[in-house]
Amino acid sequence: MNLPILYSFRRCPYAMRTRLALLASGVRCELREVVLRNKPAELLAASPKGTVPVLQTVDGRSIDQSQDIMLWALNQRDPGHWLQPENGSLDDALALISRCDGDFKHHLDRYKYPQRFTGADAVASRAAAAQFAAELNTQLGQSSYFFGGCFGISDAGIMPFIRQFAHTDAAWFAVQPWPRLQAWLATLEASKPFARVMQPYAPWVSGTPGVTFP
Repeated sequence: MNLPILYSFRRCPYAMRTRLALLASGVRCELREVVLRNKPAELLAASPKGTVPVLQTVDGRSIDQSQDIMLWALNQRDPGHWLQPENGSLDDALALISRCDGDFKHHLDRYKYPQRFTGADAVASRAAAAQFAAELNTQLGQSSYFFGGCFGISDAGIMPFIRQFAHTDAAWFAVQPWPRLQAWLATLEASKPFARVMQPYAPWVSGTPGVTFP
């Protein structure tokens, strides 16, 4: 079958949230697992910037922003009503993801990988990132998920990055006064959808078929 092609990398948080949205939508694609140190020519042809995820539609269009891929899939099928949050609006949900992708991701990178950034202070970066985590914990006081009682687009969009934040120093994260955020993360990490999107695949080899996903 002629399917859209998704270039992905299992541990990339942007690719994780893309796979979560594709799974939720049920829109199938040909998943090609990429080795980032040996990027295939086909990926670079689809998106010269060479990052994942990249989705190539059946008409040859390339989408190389994870949030755009999520919306592309959910605009085709949205059985879980991710585009219609129970509380607030879709714009509110996307704005929360954008905050995660902005200041929080900036500080997360300097906390997790201080050696990559000249003058980075891991402890100061952790403290700055913690402000967003505290806000998320407060928001979860209103419902089980960020915008209602069901897992939605903002949860999928943010979870991989909070997971990185938590795992950088798990002992520290566990003693922070964020019980709702900690429970939210534990629930999602133990969920069947997350297990499915984290299934390992062999690296894709040019000239061979990828894996049908989901």
